[in-house]
Amino acid sequence: MQVEELRDLVVEALDDMKANDIVVLDVRGKTSITDIMIVASGTSDRHVKSIAQTVAFKAKQAGEAPLGSEGLDDGEWVLVDLNGVVLHVMLPKVRDFYHLERLWSMDTPLPLSEHSQDS
Repeated sequence: MQVEELRDLVVEALDDMKANDIVVLDVRGKTSITDIMIVASGTSDRHVKSIAQTVAFKAKQAGEAPLGSEGLDDGEWVLVDLNGVVLHVMLPKVRDFYHLERLWSMDTPLPLSEHSQDS
């Protein structure tokens, strides 16, 4: 399966599960970890877990078994690694704290503050 097809499968599953604020980031050229990163929110820890498990199940049905997942015990932030696509499903408060979209969408590095430079 092409990475774009996998991306579309994940987004469709997220939409079916009523995930909130779905953001798709093309991170090719920014990291060798994956090509596409998808970030979405769930309304509760149970919803976050259910979303992640459903996406993993649908990917496996399509012949793309996940390489692994993390965070299913707590359900605040679940990562599903589908190789070409990495999914992050988070509670809104966790998502607001880490700002993954901002981190991975930056095209230029931020300058170091004066406090972190040598005197």
